[in-house]
Amino acid sequence: MKMLALEFSSPQRSVALVVAGAAGRPPATWEVAETAKGHAMKPLALVAEVLRLAGVEREQVAGIAVGLGPGSYTGIRAAIALAQGWQLVTGARLLGLSSAECVAAQATAEGILSKFTVVIDAQREEFYVADYEIDAVGMREVAPLRLATLAAMRGREGAGEQLVGPEVTRWFPGGQVIFPRAARLGEFALMRMDFVTGEQLEPIYLRETAFVKAPPTRVFPG
Repeated sequence: MKMLALEFSSPQRSVALVVAGAAGRPPATWEVAETAKGHAMKPLALVAEVLRLAGVEREQVAGIAVGLGPGSYTGIRAAIALAQGWQLVTGARLLGLSSAECVAAQATAEGILSKFTVVIDAQREEFYVADYEIDAVGMREVAPLRLATLAAMRGREGAGEQLVGPEVTRWFPGGQVIFPRAARLGEFALMRMDFVTGEQLEPIYLRETAFVKAPPTRVFPG
Protein backbone atom coordinates (compact mmCIF):
# COMPACT_ATOMS: atom_id res chain seq x y z
CA MET A 1 0.00 0.00 0.00
CA LYS A 2 1.22 3.50 -0.85
CA MET A 3 0.46 5.88 2.04
CA LEU A 4 0.88 9.66 1.78
CA ALA A 5 1.41 11.30 5.18
CA LEU A 6 0.83 15.00 5.95
CA GLU A 7 2.21 16.45 9.19
CA PHE A 8 1.63 20.22 9.35
CA SER A 9 0.97 20.67 13.08
CA SER A 10 4.35 22.23 13.99
CA PRO A 11 6.70 24.91 12.60
CA GLN A 12 8.41 22.13 10.63
CA ARG A 13 5.89 20.87 8.08
CA SER A 14 6.64 17.54 6.38
CA VAL A 15 5.18 15.20 3.78
CA ALA A 16 6.17 11.56 3.33
CA LEU A 17 5.31 8.68 1.06
CA VAL A 18 5.52 5.33 2.85
CA VAL A 19 5.22 2.13 0.85
CA ALA A 20 4.58 -1.17 2.62
CA GLY A 21 7.42 -3.66 2.19
CA ALA A 22 7.18 -7.35 1.45
CA ALA A 23 6.56 -9.72 4.37
CA GLY A 24 9.16 -9.16 7.08
CA ARG A 25 10.71 -6.14 5.39
CA PRO A 26 10.50 -2.51 6.58
CA PRO A 27 8.55 0.01 4.50
CA ALA A 28 10.26 2.24 1.96
CA THR A 29 10.00 5.93 2.89
CA TRP A 30 10.56 9.24 1.12
CA GLU A 31 10.15 12.51 3.04
CA VAL A 32 10.51 16.26 2.46
CA ALA A 33 10.13 19.07 5.00
CA GLU A 34 10.09 22.87 5.29
CA THR A 35 10.12 25.32 8.18
CA ALA A 36 8.09 28.15 6.59
CA LYS A 37 5.09 29.42 8.58
CA GLY A 38 1.61 30.61 7.79
CA HIS A 39 0.97 31.72 4.22
CA ALA A 40 4.53 30.80 3.20
CA MET A 41 3.65 27.11 3.52
CA LYS A 42 3.35 25.33 0.17
CA PRO A 43 1.75 21.94 0.91
CA LEU A 44 1.07 21.03 -2.72
CA ALA A 45 4.70 21.71 -3.61
CA LEU A 46 5.82 19.38 -0.79
CA VAL A 47 3.46 16.68 -2.04
CA ALA A 48 4.65 17.05 -5.62
CA GLU A 49 8.29 16.83 -4.53
CA VAL A 50 7.87 13.69 -2.44
CA LEU A 51 5.92 11.95 -5.21
CA ARG A 52 8.65 12.92 -7.70
CA LEU A 53 11.35 11.49 -5.42
CA ALA A 54 9.41 8.25 -5.03
CA GLY A 55 8.48 8.00 -8.71
CA VAL A 56 4.80 7.64 -7.83
CA GLU A 57 1.78 9.20 -9.57
CA ARG A 58 -1.00 10.82 -7.56
CA GLU A 59 -3.49 8.19 -8.72
CA GLN A 60 -1.33 5.46 -7.14
CA VAL A 61 -1.72 6.84 -3.62
CA ALA A 62 -4.14 4.50 -1.82
CA GLY A 63 -4.29 6.23 1.56
CA ILE A 64 -3.57 9.55 3.24
CA ALA A 65 -2.62 9.93 6.90
CA VAL A 66 -3.08 13.33 8.55
CA GLY A 67 -1.48 14.59 11.76
CA LEU A 68 -4.45 16.00 13.71
CA GLY A 69 -2.38 17.83 16.31
CA PRO A 70 -2.60 19.31 18.79
CA GLY A 71 -0.57 22.15 17.36
CA SER A 72 -0.86 24.77 14.63
CA TYR A 73 -4.57 25.07 13.88
CA THR A 74 -3.83 26.64 10.47
CA GLY A 75 -1.40 23.89 9.51
CA ILE A 76 -3.69 21.08 10.66
CA ARG A 77 -6.67 22.56 8.80
CA ALA A 78 -4.56 22.85 5.63
CA ALA A 79 -3.62 19.16 5.87
CA ILE A 80 -7.23 18.13 6.47
CA ALA A 81 -8.47 20.20 3.52
CA LEU A 82 -5.85 18.70 1.24
CA ALA A 83 -6.77 15.16 2.32
CA GLN A 84 -10.51 15.81 1.93
CA GLY A 85 -10.03 17.14 -1.59
CA TRP A 86 -7.82 14.20 -2.51
CA GLN A 87 -10.44 11.72 -1.30
CA LEU A 88 -13.15 13.43 -3.33
CA VAL A 89 -11.11 13.20 -6.51
CA THR A 90 -9.44 9.80 -6.16
CA GLY A 91 -11.36 7.92 -3.46
CA ALA A 92 -8.20 7.47 -1.37
CA ARG A 93 -8.75 6.22 2.19
CA LEU A 94 -8.09 8.67 5.04
CA LEU A 95 -6.75 8.27 8.55
CA GLY A 96 -6.21 10.88 11.29
CA LEU A 97 -3.54 10.33 13.96
CA SER A 98 -2.19 12.15 17.00
CA SER A 99 0.77 14.46 16.36
CA ALA A 100 1.81 14.03 20.01
CA GLU A 101 2.19 10.30 19.44
CA CYS A 102 4.14 11.14 16.30
CA VAL A 103 6.55 13.27 18.39
CA ALA A 104 6.97 10.37 20.80
CA ALA A 105 7.76 7.97 17.96
CA GLN A 106 10.29 10.44 16.55
CA ALA A 107 11.90 10.77 19.98
CA THR A 108 12.31 7.01 20.05
CA ALA A 109 13.81 7.06 16.55
CA GLU A 110 16.30 9.71 17.68
CA GLY A 111 17.56 7.51 20.49
CA ILE A 112 15.64 8.56 23.61
CA LEU A 113 15.48 5.37 25.68
CA SER A 114 13.79 6.40 28.92
CA LYS A 115 10.73 8.17 30.28
CA PHE A 116 9.87 11.48 28.64
CA THR A 117 7.02 13.95 28.28
CA VAL A 118 5.83 15.39 24.97
CA VAL A 119 5.16 19.14 25.35
CA ILE A 120 3.24 21.15 22.71
CA ASP A 121 2.31 24.83 22.98
CA ALA A 122 -1.39 25.35 23.72
CA GLN A 123 -1.17 29.17 24.06
CA ARG A 124 -2.41 31.06 27.18
CA GLU A 125 0.63 29.80 29.13
CA GLU A 126 -0.64 26.23 28.85
CA PHE A 127 0.70 23.11 27.16
CA TYR A 128 -0.59 19.88 25.72
CA VAL A 129 1.39 17.13 27.44
CA ALA A 130 1.52 13.32 27.28
CA ASP A 131 3.91 10.98 29.09
CA TYR A 132 5.69 8.05 27.44
CA GLU A 133 8.07 5.32 28.49
CA ILE A 134 10.52 3.23 26.47
CA ASP A 135 11.23 -0.31 27.62
CA ALA A 136 12.33 -3.62 26.12
CA VAL A 137 8.92 -4.07 24.50
CA GLY A 138 8.84 -0.63 22.88
CA MET A 139 7.20 2.76 23.39
CA ARG A 140 4.04 3.04 25.49
CA GLU A 141 1.89 5.91 26.72
CA VAL A 142 1.79 6.10 30.52
CA ALA A 143 -0.33 9.27 30.86
CA PRO A 144 -2.68 10.49 28.09
CA LEU A 145 -2.76 13.86 26.38
CA ARG A 146 -4.00 16.67 28.63
CA LEU A 147 -3.52 20.36 29.39
CA ALA A 148 -0.90 21.56 31.90
CA THR A 149 0.08 25.03 33.12
CA LEU A 150 3.43 26.71 32.60
CA ALA A 151 4.08 26.62 36.36
CA ALA A 152 3.37 22.89 36.52
CA MET A 153 5.72 22.12 33.65
CA ARG A 154 8.48 24.28 35.10
CA GLY A 155 8.13 22.24 38.27
CA ARG A 156 8.49 19.03 36.29
CA GLU A 157 11.55 20.38 34.50
CA GLY A 158 13.05 21.36 37.86
CA ALA A 159 12.48 17.81 39.08
CA GLY A 160 14.68 16.52 36.25
CA GLU A 161 12.00 15.15 33.95
CA GLN A 162 12.87 14.89 30.26
CA LEU A 163 10.71 17.20 28.11
CA VAL A 164 10.57 16.96 24.32
CA GLY A 165 8.54 18.80 21.69
CA PRO A 166 8.56 21.02 18.60
CA GLU A 167 9.37 24.29 20.43
CA VAL A 168 10.05 23.07 23.96
CA THR A 169 13.25 25.07 24.50
CA ARG A 170 11.32 28.36 24.19
CA TRP A 171 10.13 27.74 27.75
CA PHE A 172 12.27 24.89 29.08
CA PRO A 173 16.00 25.25 28.23
CA GLY A 174 16.76 21.72 29.34
CA GLY A 175 14.27 20.20 26.89
CA GLN A 176 15.00 18.57 23.54
CA VAL A 177 13.47 19.91 20.32
CA ILE A 178 11.78 17.08 18.42
CA PHE A 179 9.27 17.64 15.62
CA PRO A 180 6.47 15.29 14.57
CA ARG A 181 7.58 13.81 11.26
CA ALA A 182 5.41 12.62 8.40
CA ALA A 183 7.58 9.51 8.01
CA ARG A 184 6.61 8.29 11.49
CA LEU A 185 2.97 9.19 10.78
CA GLY A 186 2.98 7.10 7.62
CA GLU A 187 4.54 4.13 9.38
CA PHE A 188 1.81 4.25 12.04
CA ALA A 189 -0.88 4.48 9.35
CA LEU A 190 0.32 1.33 7.56
CA MET A 191 -0.49 -0.63 10.72
CA ARG A 192 -4.04 0.74 10.99
CA MET A 193 -7.27 -0.05 9.19
CA ASP A 194 -9.70 2.36 10.89
CA PHE A 195 -10.09 4.64 7.88
CA VAL A 196 -12.61 7.50 7.92
CA THR A 197 -14.39 9.86 5.56
CA GLY A 198 -13.12 13.38 5.06
CA GLU A 199 -15.91 14.84 7.20
CA GLN A 200 -14.72 12.80 10.19
CA LEU A 201 -11.25 14.36 10.27
CA GLU A 202 -11.17 16.92 13.09
CA PRO A 203 -8.20 18.62 14.82
CA ILE A 204 -7.35 17.38 18.31
CA TYR A 205 -8.26 20.31 20.52
CA LEU A 206 -8.69 19.70 24.25
CA ARG A 207 -10.35 22.99 25.12
CA GLU A 208 -14.10 23.35 24.95
CA THR A 209 -15.11 25.42 21.95
CA ALA A 210 -16.87 28.61 23.04
CA PHE A 211 -19.14 30.61 20.74
CA VAL A 212 -20.13 34.20 21.39
CA LYS A 213 -23.57 35.12 20.10
CA ALA A 214 -23.61 38.29 18.06
CA PRO A 215 -25.86 41.08 19.40
CA PRO A 216 -29.09 41.75 17.49
CA THR A 217 -28.94 44.21 14.62
CA ARG A 218 -29.59 47.75 15.76
CA VAL A 219 -32.20 49.69 13.82
CA PHE A 220 -31.75 53.45 13.79
CA PRO A 221 -34.74 55.70 13.28
CA GLY A 222 -34.96 57.17 9.82
